[in-house]
Amino acid sequence: MLDVSQAFAELKRGAEEILLEDELLEKLKTGKPLKIKAGFDPTAPDLHLGHTVLINKLRQFQQQGHEVIFLIGDFTGMIGDPTGKNVTRKPLTKEDVLANAETYKEQVFKILDPEKTRVEFNSTWMDKLGADGMLKLASRQTVARMMERDDFKKRYTNGQAIAIHEFMYPLVQGWDSVALEADVELGGTDQKFNLLMGRELQKSEGKRPQTVLMMPLLEGLDGVQKMSKSLNNYIGITDSPTDMFGKIMSTSDDLMWRYYQLLSFKSIDVIEGYQQQVADGANPRDIKIELAKEIIARFHDQEAAENAHKTFIERFQKGAMPDDMPEQTIASEQGELPIANLLKEAGLVTSTSEAMRMIKQGAAKIDGEKVVDNKLKIQAGSTAVYQVGKRKFAKITLS
Repeated sequence: MLDVSQAFAELKRGAEEILLEDELLEKLKTGKPLKIKAGFDPTAPDLHLGHTVLINKLRQFQQQGHEVIFLIGDFTGMIGDPTGKNVTRKPLTKEDVLANAETYKEQVFKILDPEKTRVEFNSTWMDKLGADGMLKLASRQTVARMMERDDFKKRYTNGQAIAIHEFMYPLVQGWDSVALEADVELGGTDQKFNLLMGRELQKSEGKRPQTVLMMPLLEGLDGVQKMSKSLNNYIGITDSPTDMFGKIMSTSDDLMWRYYQLLSFKSIDVIEGYQQQVADGANPRDIKIELAKEIIARFHDQEAAENAHKTFIERFQKGAMPDDMPEQTIASEQGELPIANLLKEAGLVTSTSEAMRMIKQGAAKIDGEKVVDNKLKIQAGSTAVYQVGKRKFAKITLS
């Protein structure tokens, strides 16, 4: 059993900001189970590792004996979360939301204990609120207050439309905290305005305000932009074990530590031990393999993790080519095509400048041989296996 200081240190791990830290510490000192809330709008059927950062933190609270409330925003999902959007988000239908919600529950229980997790839908109380209640809720805040939100402010300044219903989103999220009597709400750093709205509404209802714990947005495989399917820099929790392993192994050594901090269930002491091993000369690749196996075992099983490791060694460390690579034919220009253009046309890179960069890094290969000349021109009539990085292959015929 952790003492309060140890418990607090574990909960602070990876957190970007806690409002207020002293407040959370006082709540922990009472020894009473706290109600820990995190809301998820089921806007897509599948989750990626970026989504699990909050779920992992819920797990920590759960293991410390607190009541975890996994809130599915079936009502807010139909409004459309405006956070970080420069256009009005398209609302989902009730049917879409409920279908996605079912897949969410199945996926999150790979992390949370289903027997100890309280699943709620915010339509439960929002449907009962009715039109009269919604008008009263809307009266709690002014337009000026809403325009303090950074994304609303930017859109207004840039002359971009803001629909009236978007102002309701933070109010509804805040009202969820009132309805659930949340002691702590978790959210990403981009949710700060909405999370603080919960505190304000709880205070106005004469309730003790929730503590806000904000987690950072997980960087994607590029190590720069946040993990996102639209940016294709994500690791999906329904990805195959082989794909998961390859993607994790493709991350930089610096990003590996970030993933350990936010995604691993290993203790702080164990991770610090890994860092010391690397400082003493251990190969970061071996530490990264442990992370990949841990993540795969969580969402598949240990056997799948071991098999993915074996496949990785056979395919990449021994130079083997995948059996199921895509095949395509690309038209040449006047009987030839520059290598950078070919890699872009094949979808192995997003731009010719990226192709040039990958060639310079020695990450582009033709039939297993590194490309050393970024001005190389491929002749029409040739067929070869082109590779970029450790995971991208294509058998290409240039016509």
